[in-house]
Amino acid sequence: MGWWILLHIVLFVFWLGGDLGVFYSSRFVLRPDLPPVARNTALKIMGGLDLGPKICLVLFLPSGVTLMALDSHGAQLGGFTLFQWWTVLPVWLFAFGWLFLTIRDHHAPGKHPLVRRADWSIRITLIGILYALAVYTIFTTEPFGVTSNPKWLGAKVALYATAIACGLGIRLTLRGFAAPYGELMTSGSTPEVERRLRRAVDGCLPYVWGIWLSVLAAAAFGVLKPWMH
Repeated sequence: MGWWILLHIVLFVFWLGGDLGVFYSSRFVLRPDLPPVARNTALKIMGGLDLGPKICLVLFLPSGVTLMALDSHGAQLGGFTLFQWWTVLPVWLFAFGWLFLTIRDHHAPGKHPLVRRADWSIRITLIGILYALAVYTIFTTEPFGVTSNPKWLGAKVALYATAIACGLGIRLTLRGFAAPYGELMTSGSTPEVERRLRRAVDGCLPYVWGIWLSVLAAAAFGVLKPWMH
């Protein structure tokens, strides 16, 4: 079990650390005093760093399910033990399929609309399912027959869903980035171009902060396990 805990912690660290790198790189993309070539280099660094958190977000799901299977506290569904190899393995297979879509969309954004739609559908569906499971776990006395009061786990699941939702918020906000950035690369900087660029990038900040807080809080719940007995 120790190695799976280590993997879970590593995913937390790289998720948050990669996001911090993306944020720092974005500050150079917005600097009007830099030449376009330097800002384009900063954008490439930003895009490269962004792949790490995306991978961590996806793998966080199956690694968490694996940890629950290793210490299920008697969780059952319909008289069957909820977490066995036949429930954990499909989650890993699903995650690898989702990871394939995520990486493919990252390397060719907008070029594979079906891939992007599939990825969006997965994330939206997961958000709904995870919030429902979180609410059930938090407000049910013995969720799935577990008697150890796993409200901390419900909170962690809700925070994970929140992080996924914030990521979608970033994608929606960044739709306004491509046009002014293209103008910057072809025609140079103007006050209007800089204003639109900053509005697109800085408009993501509430979602970025939401991800950071969600990841940190989820880590705290996972380590401290409040309310558990």
